[in-house]
Amino acid sequence: MLTPSSFPRPPSGSAAETDVVCVGETMAVLGPSDGGPLADQRALALGVGGAESNVACALAGLGHRAAWLSRVGDDPFGRRVLADLAGRGVDVSAVQTDPDRLTGVYFKDPGPTGTRTYYYRRDSAAAAMDVGLADHPLLRGARVLHLSGITAALSDSCAELVTHLVSRRTVAGPFVSFDVNHRPALWRRHPHAAAPALLELARGADLVFVGRDEAESLWGTRTAGEIRELLGPGRALVVKDAGHGATAYGTDGAETFVPTPATRIVERVGAGDAFAAGCLSALLEGRTPTHGLRLGHLLAAATLSTREDVPAVLTRDTLDGHLALDDVAWSTLYMT
Repeated sequence: MLTPSSFPRPPSGSAAETDVVCVGETMAVLGPSDGGPLADQRALALGVGGAESNVACALAGLGHRAAWLSRVGDDPFGRRVLADLAGRGVDVSAVQTDPDRLTGVYFKDPGPTGTRTYYYRRDSAAAAMDVGLADHPLLRGARVLHLSGITAALSDSCAELVTHLVSRRTVAGPFVSFDVNHRPALWRRHPHAAAPALLELARGADLVFVGRDEAESLWGTRTAGEIRELLGPGRALVVKDAGHGATAYGTDGAETFVPTPATRIVERVGAGDAFAAGCLSALLEGRTPTHGLRLGHLLAAATLSTREDVPAVLTRDTLDGHLALDDVAWSTLYMT
């Protein structure tokens, strides 16, 4: 994680009105409210979800100025997405509405071994995002720009946009946060392109989030240290290791590990996004790497204990109380 002194801020007098701008697709989400199999349902609950907007919602819930930049269709689902995010305090004023393409949709199918997801997003409005989005003034006024590897897999134009923002740095100023978020199903057209493309993007970011298991499947790395060596110096890195814990590496090589607290797991969808939001919140507030990893774990635990992609954020008093625990007390913490 970075120290407050190394955190880049927009020049004085600029449009620094946003802490974090998140760029990516958000979809309508349909799923059983009772946790039963999708095929057995006669009615489904409607919500919204998307990796990057999940991060924006969690940050807004923690009091940060968060915006989401994307495209939606001129349809009921698109209007639901905009209303839901705005209702959670996210700035959606820069989102484009496409009159010709539809908003993506995905379905949740709970089962005894976990929840499967079925996506219907090909040729969606968000898949038409392109480098023109990089010219939006909202990006130049942001302290942090957050993206994920999901967007890079949506279409060729989306891949070019992410490359512009992360690798080529065509937008000067924002600190770039990148969640690898490898989704093999989205790379079916070019399955062998995922590993080199995501590695290039990770090497271009200022802060990288990646799961130890997904890095192993992509790049053959087995440990957090091997991932650090592969990405090289010059960036901060957070490696998540499921129920074991998470390791943060600073640009100076300093290493911090925080174990995962015991958590009641209802559904895993959205937990990684919540973890990233916790780390980014700590970074924005100038907290320590330990606080960043702990806050990431706490927000992830809140998501794991619900079927919502973005759960209600814990109160500041509760979060601060958990952050202040000593290591022994933290190791015995149980999140319900």
